[in-house]
Amino acid sequence: MRVNARRYQIQAYYHALSQVWGAQHWWPAQSRFEVIVGAYLTQNTAWTNVEKALANLREARVLNAKRIRRISLSELERLIRPAGYFRQKAKRLKIFVEYLDKRYDGSLAKLFALPTNKLREELLNLNGIGPETADSILLYAGNHPVFVVDAYTRRILARHGILPEKAAYEDIRELVERALAPVAQSGPAASKVALQWEGGLRGAAHSPSRMSKAKRSTLAQVYNEMHGLVVGVGKNHCRKSQAKCDGCPLQNFLPQSITENRNS
Repeated sequence: MRVNARRYQIQAYYHALSQVWGAQHWWPAQSRFEVIVGAYLTQNTAWTNVEKALANLREARVLNAKRIRRISLSELERLIRPAGYFRQKAKRLKIFVEYLDKRYDGSLAKLFALPTNKLREELLNLNGIGPETADSILLYAGNHPVFVVDAYTRRILARHGILPEKAAYEDIRELVERALAPVAQSGPAASKVALQWEGGLRGAAHSPSRMSKAKRSTLAQVYNEMHGLVVGVGKNHCRKSQAKCDGCPLQNFLPQSITENRNS
């Protein structure tokens, strides 16, 4: 499939999913710092486990940089234990707060005022932050226009014959970003369906939160919505062990060879 055809396909996915499922209200959080903590905790675990750990932090009133700075490492480990790899993640959260203090006087506003590429480079240099975590922080906490590539993205693009599942992270990110840029450039009307939908929860949608409703550029909002919609496809239909194509809004986009195999 040629590059332009791939981009048009991804644009079609965005519009199809938006029309069926509407706004996904990602990331579900009440503050930018909560998004950052969630981005660390969600590594190698299910979001349901992250929610338990976040609830513990919230109940202990330590879900902010000031309290994470002061809490003992052992107590932080205890609170985030439900998210798994709790010792490793507790150390990484401490490292992030130390970085925030030393470089930006503990200010997330100063941190996120950096140009996207420079901030992304700094985040990637921190222990425990890979491309997916860095981009989650950039997009959902900082409202920087970057697309988050996850396992669902890889699986869907591979099964639809757009890119191999083992394609490089940056190749996937660049393709999706370039594909969706025209959607944002055409103005708010292009994404109005996703932004104004008020039905029940569909796809991977969450109830609106302070961060999901935060003001952001149209481009960042489109990337935000697309990632949430992709997660919805991955969770409900394009599963790792067995795809459930019936009822999937992207079923009609499957390559003919795959469709024929499923029907034979």
